[in-house]
Amino acid sequence: MSATSAPVLPAAPAAGAGGPSLTSVLVRLKLSLLRNGLRQSGGRTAAYVTSAVFALLFAAGLFLGLVLLRGNDHAGTVVVLATAVLALGWAVMPLFFPSGDETLDPTRLVMLPLRPRPLIGALLMSSLVGVGPLFTLCLVAGSAVATAQGAAAVAVSVVAVPLTLLVCVALARAVATANVRLLTSRKGRDLAVLSGLVVAVGFQVVNFGAQRLSEAGGLPALDPAAAVVRWLPPASAFGAVSSVGEGAYGRAAAQLLLSVGALAGLLYWWQRSLVKLMTAPDSSTIAASGPARQESSAGTGLARLLPDGRTGAAMWRTLRYVWRDPKTKAAWVTSLAIGLIVPLFNALQGAGTIYFACFAAGMLGIQMYNQFGQDTSAFWMVALTISSTRDAYLELRARALAMLLITLPYSALVTVATAALLGDWRALPEALGLSFALLGAMLATGAVSSARFPYSIPQDSGYKNVAPGQAGLAWISIFGGMLGGALICAPVVALTVWIHASDAEHWSWLLLPLGAVYGALAAAGGLRLAAPQTAARLPEILTAVSKG
Repeated sequence: MSATSAPVLPAAPAAGAGGPSLTSVLVRLKLSLLRNGLRQSGGRTAAYVTSAVFALLFAAGLFLGLVLLRGNDHAGTVVVLATAVLALGWAVMPLFFPSGDETLDPTRLVMLPLRPRPLIGALLMSSLVGVGPLFTLCLVAGSAVATAQGAAAVAVSVVAVPLTLLVCVALARAVATANVRLLTSRKGRDLAVLSGLVVAVGFQVVNFGAQRLSEAGGLPALDPAAAVVRWLPPASAFGAVSSVGEGAYGRAAAQLLLSVGALAGLLYWWQRSLVKLMTAPDSSTIAASGPARQESSAGTGLARLLPDGRTGAAMWRTLRYVWRDPKTKAAWVTSLAIGLIVPLFNALQGAGTIYFACFAAGMLGIQMYNQFGQDTSAFWMVALTISSTRDAYLELRARALAMLLITLPYSALVTVATAALLGDWRALPEALGLSFALLGAMLATGAVSSARFPYSIPQDSGYKNVAPGQAGLAWISIFGGMLGGALICAPVVALTVWIHASDAEHWSWLLLPLGAVYGALAAAGGLRLAAPQTAARLPEILTAVSKG
């Protein structure tokens, strides 16, 4: 915790001392962190205020919707399922947004004279300060209004509301404390970068679930799932409210005790994790016993299957970037996921076509763009090895081959899976041919675009993918290249249309070898065209990718 962003936390007062309690100190610390963070820049303040306003407006809408649901026969079903989803969100958010709240990192407190048990209570209370807890409070309050029928149910809901809120907060804290070493490592930062992908996938799942729900007859279709979830904490707290309204007091007591027991278990887990964190050394600071292990990529694993010389070395470097660089990994995983989600979810919804499988080849082909910008300032070491057009060609070809190791089988897999879901095996060869042709066209235009319009990718921010002043280059590089790829792929598309328009579907299988050969020729031509431009513009490329 930096001295400029937070006040120094005083030691816990001794028993009987007249100083402030630890809880009040940590609450004031949380408020100070929030205030000082917003003072750093006007943009950060505007972003926080805007997100807070939208979150609270959404919470108000949910509260109103739950209030209007009161008296509905399936109100209890909606409430317990919504509570379960809310708790799941509290459990996973610390894994994807570990830097969103500095107080989630208990390692900042390990050097202070604080005992774990009082620290747990103080941290729990300070965790109730923020937009997230307020959003949760609005949702659970609306849930109480929707399900409480009768005086006894209202009395139980008075207990269920704070109990659910505390379980959610304690769950987030326990998960964050148990995984704090992971969250502060490079792999933890990878999770944060990939959080946008989780949100995108979540929206697709919700959309698909909503469509299936409407087809199944609405809320009654959720009753079997709710019958199980109402026994899972913290949803069991509101299951108890519904049970009391139905006169099942014994069942209500059991459900309420489940949530109380879950809170106690989470607090115990949190305390054990905190004790371990405050007393056990970080494994990264302990010298490994025995002789030091020399990590070498040569002759191990995949490297043994790659060709010798410059081509194999460049392919291995490209693949290691995909696996180890957070931004490169995020771009690849996003493309892989979206390239799979779009065709498969459309197929599952019954509104898809096998040609949507080409989306996978298009998304993966984009990774060929701005090849040198992905190296950032380290590109100068690659530039030292390029002294001729042939060197540039070998470098570009190796990068394209490394991409094909992933993109070619993945595009084929997505196409086959889409055909299986649609039952359209007849169109599989032509869809594969189109995918291969599109992939080759994207590789061709990506190589040329990398040489003509390189730009830098900032490494000091997880949310910026273009250096200031280079946004125009990025737009030209990506969208201009995509337009060129579409034009290159147009003959194969036209041939596909002609085959169907002339009732010659029995010849559609020829599109598979034709598309594969066409894509290979297009990729080779693009690499040949980009190589002399890369060699001639090497100083300009190095300057462009080193900015920011």
